[in-house]
Amino acid sequence: MSPPDFDTTMQPMKTDVLIVGAGPVGLFAIFACGQLDLNCIVVDTLEQQGGQCISLYPDKPIYDIPGRRSIAASELIEELTAQAAPYRPRYLLGDCVVTISGDVKNGWSLQTQNGVVVECRAVIIAGGNGLFEPVRPTLDGLAQYEGRSVFYAVKKREEFAGKRLVIAGGGDSALDWALALSSISAKCYLVHRRPRFRAAPATTKMLDQLVASGMIEILAPGHLSGLEGADGILSGVRVRIGAGERLVEADMLLPFYGLRTELGPLAGWGLDMLDGKIVVEPGTCSTSRPGIFAIGDIAHYFGKLGLILTGFADAAHAAHAAHAFVRPEVVLNFVHSTTRGDPAAAVA
Repeated sequence: MSPPDFDTTMQPMKTDVLIVGAGPVGLFAIFACGQLDLNCIVVDTLEQQGGQCISLYPDKPIYDIPGRRSIAASELIEELTAQAAPYRPRYLLGDCVVTISGDVKNGWSLQTQNGVVVECRAVIIAGGNGLFEPVRPTLDGLAQYEGRSVFYAVKKREEFAGKRLVIAGGGDSALDWALALSSISAKCYLVHRRPRFRAAPATTKMLDQLVASGMIEILAPGHLSGLEGADGILSGVRVRIGAGERLVEADMLLPFYGLRTELGPLAGWGLDMLDGKIVVEPGTCSTSRPGIFAIGDIAHYFGKLGLILTGFADAAHAAHAAHAFVRPEVVLNFVHSTTRGDPAAAVA
């Protein structure tokens, strides 16, 4: 990507830390920095906070957040946003960083796609798996149905109530949504290229129960072969099964074939990489360029677990390490959040 022409008359925005990514880990990084009196600007390509939690599975329950037996992804984002709010972060949403210059000694200057210049002392990359887009099935006329009858994410579960659904895929996302939507849909079909699924054993067990009860019908081994309808409104989905083909009456198609991800402009930042991840030091999340940190799914170190709670710990490590670059003259004596007091009262 070549950088766009920037408005050189625009005054740079100044902050202590620039956070790239407003997903759950990026949002918690705001709080972690705020606890250390570091202010933040956050840039994200999406138009709202939340990353994949909002764009792909806002209604999906998450079970590994400490202290919560279950929490919807959208609710988690709401609570993380509220937790960060007392520290008054500034969000640049629907934008992305395209160039970076400077160094840890003189500070960093970053320019965004929309022409905003941000000057800061430290950068925390919380970009998840990078820029992503869904893997689309190869079907004639697919584009005219996208956003009206074909969806790659479930944003509002109730929009699928009473509809005839065809869900395609064999992984956790396909099965999770088949289980979640079958109870409110008029009919739910699950199409997969092979009879076995790549999902957790507990999920496949629940699927078997719903198939036995007639709430879900499996078409496997099956392949999507065509769409029927007009003006973006589906009436049916053609499924190739063996040597034959079946026309399944359907109102909506949800293909869950995974995501294509790429680092985008981050790939040109000169950071050490391994298998598409940014290599960091465990304990600080420092990258190969001093003053730049990476946390969450985009960061790699030995033994790293791809969990949200691991990303939260990364955020705390990165914030403490960034403090040394932003406030080198200040001795950091932070121990516990309770010693810091109520964040809302502290910044009021």
